Amino acid sequence: MKVRSIRGFHDILPEDIKRWHFIEEKARTVFELYGYSEIRIPVMEFTEVFARSIGATTDIVEKEMYTFTDRDGSSLTLRPEGTAGVVRAYIENSMYAKSPVTKLYYGGMMFRHERPQKGRYRGFYQIGAELFGPEDPSSDAELITMLWQFFEDTSLSKHLKLELSSLGDEKCRPRYKEELVDFFTPYRDDLCDDCRRRLNTNPLRILDCKEKGCREIAQNAPVMIENLCFECCEHFEDVKERLDSVGVSFVVNPRIVRGLDYYTRTVFEVTTEELGAQNAVAAGGRYDGLVEELGGPATPAVGFAIGMERLILLQRQAVPEGFGKEVQVFIAHLGDEACKKAFEIAFELRSRGITTEIDYGSRSLKSQLKRADKSGAVYTFILGEDELDRGIIKLRNMAESTEEEISIQDALSLTIDK
Repeated sequence: MKVRSIRGFHDILPEDIKRWHFIEEKARTVFELYGYSEIRIPVMEFTEVFARSIGATTDIVEKEMYTFTDRDGSSLTLRPEGTAGVVRAYIENSMYAKSPVTKLYYGGMMFRHERPQKGRYRGFYQIGAELFGPEDPSSDAELITMLWQFFEDTSLSKHLKLELSSLGDEKCRPRYKEELVDFFTPYRDDLCDDCRRRLNTNPLRILDCKEKGCREIAQNAPVMIENLCFECCEHFEDVKERLDSVGVSFVVNPRIVRGLDYYTRTVFEVTTEELGAQNAVAAGGRYDGLVEELGGPATPAVGFAIGMERLILLQRQAVPEGFGKEVQVFIAHLGDEACKKAFEIAFELRSRGITTEIDYGSRSLKSQLKRADKSGAVYTFILGEDELDRGIIKLRNMAESTEEEISIQDALSLTIDK
């Protein structure tokens, strides 16, 4: 039997890993510029962490989590998202007692049992950030600004759109839920089985249903943004004003519904029109009640997550060829003695921090130059028996297709830009 990967899980191959490294490094640089520190959380938590935070009636908890019983009878779950685990760590390690403001970012693999599609896997990667402490709208705006700066620095912002809305809070949301019940009740028989049940348990979840019939009905449903209380409305206006003040463009989309129950007030998505149906590459919002829900002190919080696979797909389209090739020198050689000398030269160059590739074996010069070109090398050193006798190498500039002879000593001290 030929071995294969599990459906919905995927390999990240060498031709793509440079793109991943580039995005991860940009995220690290931008987030730390804003004062965020990295946290690494376990890939698995007690199931209760996700059931209490995400919401027992969400699709994620009801249908998509990888949950199993441990040997001691405990129910464990592979994390379907990162926020709940970060909140658990924030509480368990009493981080709230160390500072009134805590800024954390993370990255890693998440797991959801859903239908695999382009850019959507069962084992997928996210980069996220969470800000604990302040409830002022400036913290929402700062977090969104940081996210947008990350997209600017990866040269992807021109392919993206920031959509913004508000889901209200515990004051105004109950009234909105009543409006939803009144709206959907006449359509009860046309809703899917899940949504008929949600009508009595959590009508907000109907707005997030993937079934075509439910989506069509929900298009005419009342929107939360028109039912905000004064405080939530004022908060939302302040967030928009601050984003305007620093030139972060956005559109208000009143139909944003996050698939997690913990969101309050500000919610946002970053979308693209270049990936088909899977158009969201990042999303987040405020979740002021989650820390308290999981047993910690009442702590306002706001955060986001970036879907790495979709971002890589977009980055691959934006920069399709040659990305991340960082070979600076390729050494081609002819003859046994030249091969030995090439090995020594490669060692010296690498000791100086110059990325160097060397051909193995005794292939023809034509084959070696073809490999050098494919590697993206800036220069190719050509060394044969004649060059070795004269103490020189042939230096070929791969971009300009020019060639000159220089001494081996000069070659070893050459300054090479990537």
